[in-house]
Amino acid sequence: MRKKQQRFLDNDINRNVVQAGKEIFESVKGGWNKEIFDNDNDIVLELACGRGEYSTGLGAIFPNKNFIGIDIKGNRIWVGSKKARLENLHNVAFLRTQIDHLERFFEPGEFSEIWIVFPDPRPKDSDEHRRLTSPKYLEVYKRLIKPGGWIHLKTDNTSLFDYSVTVLSGRNDIRDLSFTWQLYHSEFAADHHGIKTKYEHQFTAQGEDIKYLKFRFE
Repeated sequence: MRKKQQRFLDNDINRNVVQAGKEIFESVKGGWNKEIFDNDNDIVLELACGRGEYSTGLGAIFPNKNFIGIDIKGNRIWVGSKKARLENLHNVAFLRTQIDHLERFFEPGEFSEIWIVFPDPRPKDSDEHRRLTSPKYLEVYKRLIKPGGWIHLKTDNTSLFDYSVTVLSGRNDIRDLSFTWQLYHSEFAADHHGIKTKYEHQFTAQGEDIKYLKFRFE
């Protein structure tokens, strides 16, 4: 418990963490490039980022883009925040909030890409609206993402993946939908840039196939 409390205290003072209690938390909408990154580069989101493996991994690969990991778990965000600081990744930041609140923190067109990596599959039918590829969330992404921006999903969960493919295939505002049930044996293997999360290493060690899709809105 003491370790977790120290991490929360660290988040309070770390500049690359935006969370409740900080003045910037209430005013950052529309100002990420100016207030946080001090540049005009494209912004990429990692939703339900956990430890921020993709935010920090992509941040190191693409220094001319900005990355924001979003999660409600401050203990996990601390890990990504520390890694970004140790590696001098000034193009990586974290937002501690619920994914439901995206429109509170971003203006339409403020980000150009989304990564959803191993999200909670929410297997219960009653939790369908909480899946990050449900129509509820897709409408939010559509309103906010820059026109033509890519959205990626990477998961080991077959039910969530099948659900996502079905939902996306049934919409008339989706273009360039591509998907595979075996990422590392497909033409999309390079799309993940060699980044694997802690959970992905566990899943692949258990023989799970990694599923991947990407799409854009019309």
